[in-house]
Amino acid sequence: MKILKTGALRGPNLWSRHTSIEALVACEGDERNIARLPGFETRLRERFPGLALLYTHAAPASIAHAVELSTLCLQTEVGCPVTFSRTAETAEKGLFRVVVEYSEEDVGRLAFKLACELCAQALAGESFDLDGALFKLRELDEDIRLGPSTAAIVSAAAARGIPYRRLTRGSLVQFGWGGRQRRIQAAETDLTSAVAESIAQDKKLTKELLQAACVPTPIGRLVEDAEDAWNAACEIGVPVVVKPQDGNQGKGVTTNLTTREQIATAYAAARKISRHILVERYIFGQDYRLLVVGDRLVAAARREPPTVIGDGERTVAQLVELINGDPRRGEGHATSLTKIRFDDIALSCLAGQDMTADSIPPKGKRVVLRNNANLSTGGTATDVTDDVHPEFAARAVDAARMVGLDIAGVDVVCNSVLRPLEEQGGGIVELNAAPGLRMHLFPSYGKGRAVGEAIVANIFADGDDARVPVVAVSGTNGKTTTVRLIAHLLGADGHRVGMTTTDGIFVEGRRTDTGDCSGPKSARNVLSHPDVTAAVLETARGGILREGLGFDRCDVAVITNIGRGDHLGMSYIDTVEDLAAVKRVIVQNVRPETGTAVLSAADPLVAAMAGVCPGKVIFFARNRNHAVMAMHNARGRRIVYLDGEAIVAAEGSSKEYFPLDAIPITHGGAVGFQVENAMAAIGAAWALAIDWDRVRAGLLSFVADSQTAPGRFNVFKYRGATLIADYGHNPDAIQALADAVEKMPSAKKSRRTIVISGAGDRRDDDIRRQTQILGDVFDRFILYQDQCQRGRADGEVLALLEDGLKNATRAHEVLKIHGEFLAIDEALSALEENDVCLILVDQVEEALAHIARRVAECENARSKKGG
Repeated sequence: MKILKTGALRGPNLWSRHTSIEALVACEGDERNIARLPGFETRLRERFPGLALLYTHAAPASIAHAVELSTLCLQTEVGCPVTFSRTAETAEKGLFRVVVEYSEEDVGRLAFKLACELCAQALAGESFDLDGALFKLRELDEDIRLGPSTAAIVSAAAARGIPYRRLTRGSLVQFGWGGRQRRIQAAETDLTSAVAESIAQDKKLTKELLQAACVPTPIGRLVEDAEDAWNAACEIGVPVVVKPQDGNQGKGVTTNLTTREQIATAYAAARKISRHILVERYIFGQDYRLLVVGDRLVAAARREPPTVIGDGERTVAQLVELINGDPRRGEGHATSLTKIRFDDIALSCLAGQDMTADSIPPKGKRVVLRNNANLSTGGTATDVTDDVHPEFAARAVDAARMVGLDIAGVDVVCNSVLRPLEEQGGGIVELNAAPGLRMHLFPSYGKGRAVGEAIVANIFADGDDARVPVVAVSGTNGKTTTVRLIAHLLGADGHRVGMTTTDGIFVEGRRTDTGDCSGPKSARNVLSHPDVTAAVLETARGGILREGLGFDRCDVAVITNIGRGDHLGMSYIDTVEDLAAVKRVIVQNVRPETGTAVLSAADPLVAAMAGVCPGKVIFFARNRNHAVMAMHNARGRRIVYLDGEAIVAAEGSSKEYFPLDAIPITHGGAVGFQVENAMAAIGAAWALAIDWDRVRAGLLSFVADSQTAPGRFNVFKYRGATLIADYGHNPDAIQALADAVEKMPSAKKSRRTIVISGAGDRRDDDIRRQTQILGDVFDRFILYQDQCQRGRADGEVLALLEDGLKNATRAHEVLKIHGEFLAIDEALSALEENDVCLILVDQVEEALAHIARRVAECENARSKKGG
């Protein structure tokens, strides 16, 4: 067994909507059928007993299938919420694609690595350290997964259909897209001001502000050293609390101190956290944490300090070890409870009870290990939300508003939450920004509260899903022009549009990145841009296969066509049916009910995608009487078609007309593929409910020149000849270009020249097919070898192109040139008035700039001559 490749599908993909690890696994001989490997399955189950429950693959199952299920089960054993996995053999015998869902990418990758080791060792009859493997996985998962506070907010957002993206390995999360996005970091939001957080961290300043608002707080002051702390305690009166002025999570806080020794120990503990130490009067009563979100109290809990109950047999240390064995307790904040710490503060607390770690408490004796009740130091919580008196709750809200926190953890000490705070002599002892939510989500006693939902409701108004309109465009030909035209129409509708294409990323017409940006990373970048109010995303085959989609759902999915020469034979996509399965991923992920797929009815593979669309469908085709179009129209559904000299958008008896002479990119209807691109864009605009007058205005103002749509049928004039520059690079695109040239009035009796190269990563037949098509349309051929041959030998592509001209009926002159610009110059040098020259560019921007220079030079020369 060999692992040839491992990757991560980070969005909806060919296999499922789940994030997944995908690997290519090569199996040889009997590895392709484990039934032929005596004892392998038994040895595998012996090494991993948990596998037996899920290992149900029908025969013949390969080693790759065993790796698949082992990867899945290893993750479930450590608590990862994963359920999906699949293994499929490619067209290459013994080569399998293994896909396994993950909840955290690094955990999924490690699980796959361990699964490979497990299967290899079971195959060899060697031992496998299952406990060690699970420990590694569990430790990694606890380290990188979202903590309970952040996870609760994310879960609440997801339940409302709000998209989210984790921006770091920590707790920084983006909710929503573009200009509607918001961000959180744990229980802190982008509404939490730095000023308010700074105030909350300064306990002295917080007290002063609360006292100014007549909110009850304990008296106290800052101290300079341990001796001054004792002096302050004498001034205030014992018992007292010693704590860092700018601490959090109960770190360095010690309560109910009465002796000089206790205060000195507490001061030393607090000094490890901060240079500024506060001594306050200790208020007798219960310790409560109230959670305020916005202008209301959403949860309250009574906190108990870490405690053990004696059994008359075990020491205190042994009782602590027993409690810390509870699976709910862990280190830090990843679990619902935290392990009890055995440190100097705990030992000091025991000393105050005349006990040590080795003492054996009598049965039933309650031994307190800390005077503060923070969960982060091992405390427990009991939910009391339903018991809080309205006036009590109002004081907590007042405190949060006084400091300016949108989310606040208000620590209160008093006898009960059943009565107003002032009546019982209690006080607010601390205010916390970014409070932990664990005690409210998973209280030790009582019911959990929907605090994540409350926080999301405070960030987003009811019904707000924080999305911007997203249009995904895929297909073989016409993608980039269709993307640009849809983006132009959205811009005409007042949107700030983000756009990804094979030419780069554009935001409001300004290019922010260059190169081929039709993959998921570029899509995510656009959806993260704060200026974007609508996104149009070219979604190429390669990105879908490599990583999945860069979004969870789209409002509109446009499929232009499926061609036979579009990268077939690459990435195990060998047939047009395979290719269609990849392209239809965007259709499968249209927003249910409200979303729309805009599909070519004339292409059977595209039309069939309507069956997997969870939303509505708009079909487009030139012929309104096409069976698919007629049936759809008869059902009162939307279609876009060509009627004489106009494109028509029809729904039942309602029709809107768009004259071709008012759509410049179609050249009055002469360029057939641009007519189809315009129909697809009109369908998308219809799905987005753009006003028809704005659609007409946008179609009229969109010109496919080298600036607006570089490399997409850009037309120039040179010495009275017509130059056309295009990036067409597959047989279907070539055929469409040939048809367009044939229909051009100026080309009827003209001499025709073509400048062409070929992509070396295409199949031989696809390269030959290009010149086979063109050989009956053009007179003069200039074949050029571009800079990158993509694995081909020198001259190999040129030979294939020339071979395609063997049976040409029109071609009578063939030149072979090394270099794109030299080929262009050769074509231009021989042009005469009324000639037509089609230049199939490779380096789009550079080639267009070169052509523009030559055109400008020609015009300047003519001007001087005329002068």
